[in-house]
Amino acid sequence: MPKRVLGRTGEELSIIGFGGIVVMNAEPKQAARVVADAVEKGINYFDVAPDYGDAELKLGPALEPFRKDCFLACKTGLRDKAGAKSDLDNSLKNLKTDYLDLYQLHAITDVEKDVKAALGKDGAIQTFIEARKAGIIRYLGFSAHSHEAALTAMAEFDFDSVLYPVNFCTHYKNKFDQAVLTEAKSRGMGILALKSMSLQRQEAGKEKQYSKCWYEPITESGLARKALAWTLGQGVTALLPPGEEELFRIAMNFGPELEKVSKSHDEELEELAAGLNPIFPE
Repeated sequence: MPKRVLGRTGEELSIIGFGGIVVMNAEPKQAARVVADAVEKGINYFDVAPDYGDAELKLGPALEPFRKDCFLACKTGLRDKAGAKSDLDNSLKNLKTDYLDLYQLHAITDVEKDVKAALGKDGAIQTFIEARKAGIIRYLGFSAHSHEAALTAMAEFDFDSVLYPVNFCTHYKNKFDQAVLTEAKSRGMGILALKSMSLQRQEAGKEKQYSKCWYEPITESGLARKALAWTLGQGVTALLPPGEEELFRIAMNFGPELEKVSKSHDEELEELAAGLNPIFPE
């Protein structure tokens, strides 16, 4: 599995990451098996959050044998200092570790309610800073679903990384990723990608094929390969595939060859995007 450096941190991450939702609601043996398979394939980047049901509880024991060789990222959706501290303590316990490689503000969307609150006095960022000083957190980041929120966060705090949707459809339809990627690169931040295997917005009233995907995912392997390669071609360090094990394994198995996929497919993806309904902006 190829690796890339996470911005200015110097950390090398596998280009395919492991989203903790993959093991949400899984039996312990199943969780252990898929984590071991991922590590065997060369995946060293794992990401989880308290909001993902029992994912932390399932990922912790499964990852424990490999913890020292993995880059473990977690998040908090709370914006106040005390709430973030509680989340952090619980996550460390659930994940059976005494430190996190990356801790992120989860899903910032609203500039005032999310960014300003988290970065203000008694905001969550105070917990991040104190934990970093104590050696409990190594790097600080955020995930976002809004370019306004992401750009504001970058302007107001020196984050190490950003986790953001980098998807061919949202790019070609509305350049949803462009300003955020440009700013992150100019700051030397690590760029981690979401939603690379999203096809389009889930059609209203249409039954979902995959319960862990709120959007319509790409399921055809040939298109998945092109879409994954497209995302990796945008200057990102790594991407997180969908939380469905079947779809995660498609991305994992393609991982070793994705950097060799020709960019000649970009025009094909642009034509496809013209007839799709992008998942962002919401």
